[in-house]
Amino acid sequence: MERASGGEADTIELRRAAVARVVAGPTAVLEDGVGRRLHHLRLSVTEACNFRCSYCLPHGRPPGPAPLPLSVGEIRRLVSAFAALGVSHVRLTGGEPTLRQDVSEIVRAVAETPGVRRVAITTNGHRLARLAPGLRQAGLEAVNVSVDSLDAARFEQITGGAPLSTVVAGVEAALAAKIPTVKVNAVLLRGFDAAELDRFLAWTRRTPVTVRFIELMRTAGNAAFFRAHHLAVSSIARELENRGWAALPRDPTEGPATTFGHPAHAGKVGLIAPYAAGFCGACNRVRVSAGGNLRLCLFGGAEIPLRRHLDSDDGRDALVRAISAAVRAKPPSHRLREGDSGGIASLAVVGG
Repeated sequence: MERASGGEADTIELRRAAVARVVAGPTAVLEDGVGRRLHHLRLSVTEACNFRCSYCLPHGRPPGPAPLPLSVGEIRRLVSAFAALGVSHVRLTGGEPTLRQDVSEIVRAVAETPGVRRVAITTNGHRLARLAPGLRQAGLEAVNVSVDSLDAARFEQITGGAPLSTVVAGVEAALAAKIPTVKVNAVLLRGFDAAELDRFLAWTRRTPVTVRFIELMRTAGNAAFFRAHHLAVSSIARELENRGWAALPRDPTEGPATTFGHPAHAGKVGLIAPYAAGFCGACNRVRVSAGGNLRLCLFGGAEIPLRRHLDSDDGRDALVRAISAAVRAKPPSHRLREGDSGGIASLAVVGG
């Protein structure tokens, strides 16, 4: 599938050029108390999900009442305040963000925000085959699709019955829609074997995707599951090196993954090891929940309510001050290695 027209591509580029003109001049910097510059915002747009993944939402929803998700107008005001403080990359998460019927409108609102250079989305891919062209036209620059196995039976077992073919079709649709960056996220679980690794590496041989293997993280709601299924990512690193893959230089503006390349493969492989020493040293992100609460660390306990500042544009100055003051208290590191997940019950509450 080709991009719908050259005119649509021109529209996206013209919009970004206009944004660049608006924000030309001194660049704001959002910095935490230990000097890390925060360029990335992870914004959950819903806690709802249509998958029942064993490590995340086996019962279909987080515990407790679900908050009313932020509206498009509230999202626009929120992102505008973060952009004014120097945040340039916004990733929409969930739950499953494509369950929002207005997801393309959300992407467009974020992409058109002065100061935002890149808007991305993390999705389970179930609706992506239908949505990819429209999301690209709205300004989407990157998509991460959760594909925890390329064995259809194992995939259905992990996800509570979701069809693998539909998700793979979503990845292919994202590539066909010319979304510039397409990544596949696979949470490592015990039972991941050489045959599974072979399937993923074969995919990167012919397809320009980055497959990222993510070490399972403990939450307050999955402690027993974590003990039974945790698999260290270090074993994958050794196997990659044995197969001729080499670690690539890390881009300091990107996330915590160590990325590997191979001359015979169109794609790449990334490893995310949250239990490794120094993992948080270059953290460059903050998160906002679907209900509008700022969370300074995925596994930090404190939340700062921001929604009261989002009713109208008149709350902009107070919102900027609230964000600036809050980020000074961002913790230097999570405490996962000490068994402390910050009380978070499920990653769906604030986006993984």
